[in-house]
Amino acid sequence: MTPARRLALAGFAALTAANGIGRFIYTPILPSMIEELDLTPGDAGLIAGANFLGYFLGAWTAASPRLPGKMRHWMLWSLLITAITTTVMGLVTAMPAFLLLRFIGGAASAFVLVLASTLILERLSALHRSDLAAWHFAGVGAGIVLSALLIELLHALHFGWRSMWLGGGAISLLAVLIVISVMPAGTPTRPIFRGAHALDRSAPLMPLIVAYGLFGFGYIITATFIVVIVRGSPEIRSYEYAIWLVVGLCAIPSISLWSALAGRFGVLRAFALACVAEAVGVMASVVCLDIFGLLLAAILLGGTFMGITALGLIAARALAPNAERQALAKVTAAFGVGQAVGPVIAGYGFDITGSFLLASTLAAAGLVVASLLALRLGRLSRASP
Repeated sequence: MTPARRLALAGFAALTAANGIGRFIYTPILPSMIEELDLTPGDAGLIAGANFLGYFLGAWTAASPRLPGKMRHWMLWSLLITAITTTVMGLVTAMPAFLLLRFIGGAASAFVLVLASTLILERLSALHRSDLAAWHFAGVGAGIVLSALLIELLHALHFGWRSMWLGGGAISLLAVLIVISVMPAGTPTRPIFRGAHALDRSAPLMPLIVAYGLFGFGYIITATFIVVIVRGSPEIRSYEYAIWLVVGLCAIPSISLWSALAGRFGVLRAFALACVAEAVGVMASVVCLDIFGLLLAAILLGGTFMGITALGLIAARALAPNAERQALAKVTAAFGVGQAVGPVIAGYGFDITGSFLLASTLAAAGLVVASLLALRLGRLSRASP
């Protein structure tokens, strides 16, 4: 195997474990936890919010130019922590333990995403194999696919929520071993993001910050509760894990798709289009409660959320080329706040109204506003000298 392919495999395995499983396996396990532990949707949303709050703080910390030591070591330890916290979720029952574990796991998964992407994309670029970057990000979708298949198998065998977490942790630990075996040693110790210049205050970054935060709020409600929604619909509940499988399958090629569209229409226009498509999927998940509506929601969610994530970061770097770290930190913070708040609002909103309709409508509206902000920012950027 060539060095470039080893790098791509390491990134693929890292994101499969830390993000596809560590971050998102909660979604297919959640219905079983609600039923077996008598959790309310508000409780479920709080647990999800703790994970995404950890992700926000982890991403902010990982982007710090003061992070000492080797990035490879930080990445591997963070990857191990995501596997451990995923496993231990199956060994506890108290709400404080759930909140703490998901918070730590969220922070660790953010470290893996930021550090693995930095290390691997830099090296792939140096090897003139940037074309393999899509395989790196495809790990998120692959992890969702694996989690769907695993949870469906365990559910069919009448295993409970504990076994589901333990099984997810076992797959994550296997992925850690793969990364250790193929990830080259001797990675650089320099900060993740270079450039200590102050953020250019003339750069129209605020619309993107707001749009990225609205995207975080807009996608995460459906991403957290779509399997709960399917299980709550008696006619289609037998398809709950198939719906989550579709999300993962559509996420795998999504980076390549949206990169191609960005190359043709521009990054901000592609961002705007993806937000509108995702808004349609969010509404379909609560308005069209049949197999076709939920399938559409799964396709549009899986096919957009990783693409929008990448496009937003690309746009931030382009708008502030002399202060990339600060720009990325700002948009990441907005995204983290949005996705931490979303599940909490949706969960407690369900407790009050008995439906995810209100929260999902707010999420879809936020995505439409994000699209409009991106289009306006695109016009401002083209008009600037």
